[in-house]
Amino acid sequence: MAVKNEKNKNIEVITGEPKRAIRKLSWPMMISMLLIMLYNIADSIWVAGLGSDALAAIGFITPLFMILVGLGNGLGAGANSLIARYIGADNPNQANNSALHAIILSIIISLIFTVIMEIFMEPILVLMGAGSATSYGLEYGYIIFGALLVFVYSGVASAIFRSEGDMKRSTYAIAITSILNIILDPVFIYILHMGIAGAAWATVISAILSCIIMSYWFWVKKDLYLDLSFKNFNYQNGIVKDTFLVAIPSTLETVIFSILGIAINLMLSIVAGTAQVGVYTAAMRIVQLAMIPLMGIGTAEITVAGVAYGAHSYKNLKISHSYSIKLGFILSIILGAIMVIFSKQIALLFSYTSASASLAPKIATAVSILSLFVVAVPHGIMSSMMFQGVGKGINSLIITILRSLILETLFAYLLCFTFGFGLIGIYAGVVLGCFLGGTFGYIWAKIFINNYKKELHNKYEA
Repeated sequence: MAVKNEKNKNIEVITGEPKRAIRKLSWPMMISMLLIMLYNIADSIWVAGLGSDALAAIGFITPLFMILVGLGNGLGAGANSLIARYIGADNPNQANNSALHAIILSIIISLIFTVIMEIFMEPILVLMGAGSATSYGLEYGYIIFGALLVFVYSGVASAIFRSEGDMKRSTYAIAITSILNIILDPVFIYILHMGIAGAAWATVISAILSCIIMSYWFWVKKDLYLDLSFKNFNYQNGIVKDTFLVAIPSTLETVIFSILGIAINLMLSIVAGTAQVGVYTAAMRIVQLAMIPLMGIGTAEITVAGVAYGAHSYKNLKISHSYSIKLGFILSIILGAIMVIFSKQIALLFSYTSASASLAPKIATAVSILSLFVVAVPHGIMSSMMFQGVGKGINSLIITILRSLILETLFAYLLCFTFGFGLIGIYAGVVLGCFLGGTFGYIWAKIFINNYKKELHNKYEA
């Protein structure tokens, strides 16, 4: 099918009024992320029934898994940004070629890291302090990392849909696979007596289905704005470079989040043992659930900002950034309040058996404190996403390094050990570091947008 020269409805949305574009693109993304998080929470809930070591194992594997899934999301962010900029500049051929580069890169990179993780997973878990949870971690991890290709490819494929404003189909694919995963979890874990390995297989099988569905739309149905026929592939160093200018920083941001998770887990293990890692894992599942609307808005911001930047529209870039922050703060305040009010009920989801009942009050406390994290994060997230959208991935990376690797880790350590607040200090330090780092990112983004206005003014005056 030839590339459509006329703009379809999705293209009209992302090149139109930015507030409308943010709203229209973010809701399907929120639903998509919500479904993903629901089956992640389902994993934790069902695995919690196996005991605290099994739940802690998920906590130790999750940061490693997120690093590698970040490869797919990073490549996806790079492709999303680059494709959106080419669409904004009305250059469909380069948009097609950029998408094909991202798909090929996803296959190559995922195969390399699959081999690495299968070889070095055990010493990594030991180094992380997994202790008695190591055997569970290996049982779960070997399966998950063995299927890394489907997770990385799925991240890139979803980003290709997002880049042209087609959020619905990636949401449909994820809806089917999320529901399947939630159904398969108890069947594999308990009915088939596969234990924690059953949770891993449920996740892998679901992800494979997602890949099949999206590949069907790419190469069988072929009704995208983009034309992903490999006859359009023309290797270009420039496309690889431009993709990685966003992909590498975006991936490193995920690595940083995972390093933060590892550091927090280590502090928790020192202060209260591996059972407390399970508490933090459960609480962070809820935090991540509450973060979904913010990430949905931020992901929409990548596309809208990229199109505005490619079209040299300062006004649309400014509006998309400011509006995404405003919308994010409104939703975060509502969600944070819900977390506090229903913290005890939420805790029961992860403490429904005699093996995990003792975790309930600890999880409720962690959820209540970490609700402030949700409120502290919108201005930082939206500023980072804006930088990714305009192709300034390094700027986004610097914000994340300052916020997570330096400030969140530093304040968690200081409040826990130096000032003696223990567990509460760790949680409070993460919240404080997040807010201060996000404020830095917001100020930097406003300066960038103002400088961009001057740059365009000077260009057209000349």
